[in-house]
Amino acid sequence: MIENSSVHKLQIIKPDDWHLHLRSGETLKAVLPSTIKWANRAIIMPNLDPPIVNIDDVKNYFQEIKRNIPSGVNFDPLMTLYLTETTKIKDILEGYKSGIVKAIKYYPSGATTNSAKGVKNIKNVYKVFDVLSKIGMPLLIHGEVTSENIDIFDREKVFIEQILDPLRNKFPDLKIVFEHITTTDAIDYILNSEKNLAATITPHHLIINRNSMLVGGIKPDFYCLPLAKREKHRLALVKIATSGSEKFFLGTDSAPHLEQNKISECGCAGIFNALNAIPCLAQVFDNENLLNNLEKFVSLNGPKFYDLPVNKSKINIVKYNKSQNFLKFINTSEGRIRVFNPNLKIYWNYT
Repeated sequence: MIENSSVHKLQIIKPDDWHLHLRSGETLKAVLPSTIKWANRAIIMPNLDPPIVNIDDVKNYFQEIKRNIPSGVNFDPLMTLYLTETTKIKDILEGYKSGIVKAIKYYPSGATTNSAKGVKNIKNVYKVFDVLSKIGMPLLIHGEVTSENIDIFDREKVFIEQILDPLRNKFPDLKIVFEHITTTDAIDYILNSEKNLAATITPHHLIINRNSMLVGGIKPDFYCLPLAKREKHRLALVKIATSGSEKFFLGTDSAPHLEQNKISECGCAGIFNALNAIPCLAQVFDNENLLNNLEKFVSLNGPKFYDLPVNKSKINIVKYNKSQNFLKFINTSEGRIRVFNPNLKIYWNYT
């Protein structure tokens, strides 16, 4: 029997998650522990049902999260407002001045889970972008068009051409995070941009491609939006994530769904990866022989873009001599939540 002894230890500044779905109620209670074990802060997504659209919604959701953080645990939920075509400027300014709102989230209507109340005509929210530009608050973008005539695998590329580039030309001082990018098109666009643009990359988009979801039968566990793309895009994501470039940082997009809603005739988009995100990332960076850049991706680049201090605490990441086993499910009183299975041997864990 091989003992599970460590063969390599790495101490890094405690990471942050710059894109996290916690949901609410029983799901929040079940999944929050998976994040607060390794993250000091997280940008909390506002696409609940109903969504977080005004300052009172933000305050109530913030308090719900805080109530579920155990005493003595240091975790800071960074709240966001869900942008609609009726978003009130006073809510943005109050959230900014009080410090409770850290960013505004832009969902194209119909792009993903609970996005129906998102933006249909971007010109109707120009007044918001003008305010954000002046106060320096970031705009977080789900970068896909939703036109039925655009192939779903091309929606990120077309979004850059039709929406993002014109938006940045009109509002050059607007800080933008292009979230959960999946294509070489997005990588190249960001690298060629001089300022005010960065991107998050998820652990699962570094590991799976579209074959993972479709070959040998449909695998709903790998269904997420934006979809995983061709292998060439995955390889490009790995290359840029492990490069150390300060324009790219971790946003897990960990998105829990109850099993009965995920594995169904019309299953929900989203992958719950918070439980094993750091071990998966360590393995990806290790495979590229670039562990020296892991801390930049998970702990340093995000705070720099958000103009926030780097965390003071640290965590230990440990490589073992045999592959690690992770829980397959998280149980809630309403049903199970499936944990991301990378179909890759992971020899890393954290302490």
